[in-house]
Amino acid sequence: MLCLTGVACSFDEQSDPNGTSIAGVLETATPAQLALLATGIEADMRAGFTSYVTASGTIARELYIFDADPRNTRDLLGKGDLVLDANTFYLTGPFASRYRVVKDVNLLLQALENADLLSDAEKQGYRAYANTIKAYMLSQVLDMLGSNGIRLDVADPENLGPFLSEEASYDAILGLLDEADGQLDGASFAFTLSDGFAGFNTPETFSLFNRAIAARVATHAARYQAALDYVDSSFLDLNGNLGTAVQHVFSTNPGDLLNPLYKAPGQSGDQLVVHPRIIENATEGDNRLNKFRLREQTAGQDGLNGQYETALYTSATSPIDIIRNEELVLIYAEANINLGNLEEGVEALNVIREAAGLDDYDGAMTQEALIDEMLYQRCYSLWGEGHRMWDLRRYGRLNANFLPIDREGDDVFTQFPVPLSEG
Repeated sequence: MLCLTGVACSFDEQSDPNGTSIAGVLETATPAQLALLATGIEADMRAGFTSYVTASGTIARELYIFDADPRNTRDLLGKGDLVLDANTFYLTGPFASRYRVVKDVNLLLQALENADLLSDAEKQGYRAYANTIKAYMLSQVLDMLGSNGIRLDVADPENLGPFLSEEASYDAILGLLDEADGQLDGASFAFTLSDGFAGFNTPETFSLFNRAIAARVATHAARYQAALDYVDSSFLDLNGNLGTAVQHVFSTNPGDLLNPLYKAPGQSGDQLVVHPRIIENATEGDNRLNKFRLREQTAGQDGLNGQYETALYTSATSPIDIIRNEELVLIYAEANINLGNLEEGVEALNVIREAAGLDDYDGAMTQEALIDEMLYQRCYSLWGEGHRMWDLRRYGRLNANFLPIDREGDDVFTQFPVPLSEG
């Protein structure tokens, strides 16, 4: 029941007199045990997401983390001779938590082989769900490690597969998403997803989420025709509500989690401070500026300062979007611009601009100018949600020529190192 309220659930290698061992689940998994695993997988996705967002956001100079840990303003910004540490929280937290979900997914997939009480359609539903989430988790690891690539085959802890190249990693993740989407055909869901998947909790509607994640992955890979194909099969709606989303949800229920990216107004410590350039470069009248809150006192730490703090989430139980229609419109715009369909790209950008309270785009109708405009709109639409570092990197802009260097000697990193534990 705790799992049904959202607490992160996983199976450990130990005996529990009140529960079920891994061996027991693998040998004779019951429908209730499998449903519990599916619930735990969704809940576990929330762990480690904070550092994925804030560490990458710091490197991309969209925010600062002002708290008690000096590594957030030193390591991540390359102060002096410092570089990113291969064995510290801002890397190992997201990395380990993503693979923890992958481990639970692999357990679920293996348990299905002996789940005699499920129909074939129900088994396919589990497989489609599990493979979609697995691909989503692996995509975040690939975001962080970049050209280092990732391990895809980790089902056997005693015989881990090799690190694939970056391109092979993208191939594998997109292939897994395509496999999962195929498994949804004729499938049924014998498990319950949280309210964060409201509207996307049947095989037919979950496919729209799967295609949306695939569109994001293809965009990160700069495979724009694939991105356009995927996004056209997602829940993209150029005339619809930009806020339509699949979400991580939180609550005050016993054992559940609170939104870790929520920050109370005016805190003197443990605050996400908006990088000054984000405020300086904003367009007057842009209603997305309500994501930023003016502080009574300027926040400062380690030679850095900012007048604004995050107001992205209004409470500790506010949901966090996994992906929403606003991002899909921006993916549609980006893909069309890079494919030379400039008018289609502008049409989509104007959807974003109008929603932000801005006039239609009236700049140059060139691919270069529209890429600039698209990246600008992504910056303000998706601020603080874990996108900016990867956006800048795929256009070769994650460097000191494009980003401000706040302190002499600081560096801009393009990717995280392979964790020390991975050799």
